[in-house]
Amino acid sequence: MKAALKNGLLWLGWIAVALAALSTTALAADNGSADPADSTVGLVFRWLNFLLVFGGLAYVLARYGGRFFRGRAQSITTSIRESAAEKAAADQELRDAEQRVAQLDQEVGQMRRAGLEEAAAEAERVAESGRGEISRIEQASRVEIGSAERAARHELKSLAASLAVEHAGALVRSRMDADIRAALFQSFLSRLEGSTN
Repeated sequence: MKAALKNGLLWLGWIAVALAALSTTALAADNGSADPADSTVGLVFRWLNFLLVFGGLAYVLARYGGRFFRGRAQSITTSIRESAAEKAAADQELRDAEQRVAQLDQEVGQMRRAGLEEAAAEAERVAESGRGEISRIEQASRVEIGSAERAARHELKSLAASLAVEHAGALVRSRMDADIRAALFQSFLSRLEGSTN
């Protein structure tokens, strides 16, 4: 392709040289006062100018355009592939996120049920502990009340006995006169003598 382009440009250059030579001879022959742009030579120069500009553009495009457009196409293709890969990754992340959100509702439900079960178990443990504590307190209270009741009964018996003794002593003193006292003393002494023998 490069060889064909070089041959084409070579021919284009020869044609340009030939036209330039023809135009100089035509200009030398034409001495008229007509506008040179409207003459045949002017028309040839316009076409020659067009061919030179178009040929130059074609050469530049052929020489550098192929590499540029291939590189550009390759970068666009690479960008499209990267975008497709990123889109696929984003779609996968979206599906994963949707799946996690769907599982999140289930996990929240499970956590809620587990929390309610734990709360119920803890309430039962606290109630059982409370019942045990109440039972221990009642038992300790019964023991303490029983002990206090026994102590009160003992004290009451002791008080009643001392009151009975005082009352009996007062009653005996009130009924005892000197003769009875002497008789009691004699009876005591005789029993004492009999126990020592």
